[in-house]
Amino acid sequence: MLVRGDDSLEKVLVDGRQSDTALMIQRGVGRMLHNRKFAVLPELTLASGRRADLMALSSKGELWIIEIKSSVADFKADHKWPDYRDYCDRLFFASHAEVPEDLFPQEQGLMMADPYGAEILRDAPEHKLSAARRKAVTLRFAAAGATRLLKLSDPGLRGL
Repeated sequence: MLVRGDDSLEKVLVDGRQSDTALMIQRGVGRMLHNRKFAVLPELTLASGRRADLMALSSKGELWIIEIKSSVADFKADHKWPDYRDYCDRLFFASHAEVPEDLFPQEQGLMMADPYGAEILRDAPEHKLSAARRKAVTLRFAAAGATRLLKLSDPGLRGL
């Protein structure tokens, strides 16, 4: 059980690498995806070792990766996002109103967020995963979600 003053929830959900702006985008996009019946996990490590900012799993089994960009500098400094293409059916960027929309590649989807929600401005093209890759990514998603839930319910567990 979490009690007032216990920071274990924050330790599980926020690892300290994200800026306040990135966390705001994450929150808005997460709310929008939840309302669309997606399960959402932030900071999911992929088999490649890369970490997806947000991974979303639809009720139909479709996998989306959402790459959060909090500023122009953040976008220009990060060149790893093309590697995510191999782990999702659709790849989106998510940002906020102060970042110009034309910064983001037209070949990827685009979402704009605020603290309360998000909107898909440009849908991402679909590139269906193979059955084997879909199963592997879905199992990784499920295991990560279950492990995080266990950590929340018992923050004293070791080795997780």
